[in-house]
Amino acid sequence: MADAHQKNHDYHIIDPSPWPLLASIGAFVMAVGGVGFMRYASGGSFKLFGAELANPWVFFIGLALVLYTMFGWWSDTIKEANEGHHTRVVSLHLRYGMIMFIASEVMFFVAWFWAFFDASLFAGEAIQAARTTYTGGVWPPKGIEVLDPWHLPLYNTVILLLSGTTVTWAHHALLHNDRKGLVYGLTLTVLLGVLFSFVQGYEYAHAPFAFRDSIYGATFFMATGFHGFHVFVGTIFLLVCLLRAMRGDFTPKQHFGFEAAAWYWHFVDVVWLFLFFSIYIWGSWGAPVAHG
Repeated sequence: MADAHQKNHDYHIIDPSPWPLLASIGAFVMAVGGVGFMRYASGGSFKLFGAELANPWVFFIGLALVLYTMFGWWSDTIKEANEGHHTRVVSLHLRYGMIMFIASEVMFFVAWFWAFFDASLFAGEAIQAARTTYTGGVWPPKGIEVLDPWHLPLYNTVILLLSGTTVTWAHHALLHNDRKGLVYGLTLTVLLGVLFSFVQGYEYAHAPFAFRDSIYGATFFMATGFHGFHVFVGTIFLLVCLLRAMRGDFTPKQHFGFEAAAWYWHFVDVVWLFLFFSIYIWGSWGAPVAHG
């Protein structure tokens, strides 16, 4: 009955799966554990149903559950694709899902850009008395030394733009069934992603301001830090694609997993360009540059 039903439409009716329930449990445990972790770090107490949860272990147990669910769920998705369940209609809907996910990430960054532009464009607004006190009515705030945008930030811009080129090379090679070009392109992209993270880490370690120094530091680290986290996630995404490519998973006609990773990586590239020009260049214009 099920087989006959499958043949009459292009949709894939999945088998009963434990992953949605396990994902919900893992997310709940991780959220509760995150609160307990923060209370533990601040020396406080956090009790739930009489149990003391102010420790880091509950959070890591929840994180382990979430990561295990992600691995198992996506492994099942890959298995379904290899079995031929991802018809043209299913593949189209998977692409719609990835597009909606990236759109939600765009709105996520809109929040950080909104905070930055609100603080920078209205640094001396009378109604924001506390802000004016901290900024001195100018942007960047008085007393702030900024990072030289033409040093490490420019290096990272070149790195990301180059990585966008290499991932496009890998995609082009896959479409032409060039397995070596696919592996080489993905390898270079992953290495460039790792290099970007190291350069940004070095930049953070030598930044002349801190998160808590002023609203400049807060908006800077929130925007660039979350972008750095997305680079980290994208690098892992592409590393998984590289391992799958080495295993021979992708074909010129069926490679949505790699295509989704490439879309995500190009999104990361575009966000960085906005960050570079708005925060590093325009947002630091006229301020003294820290050296050394």
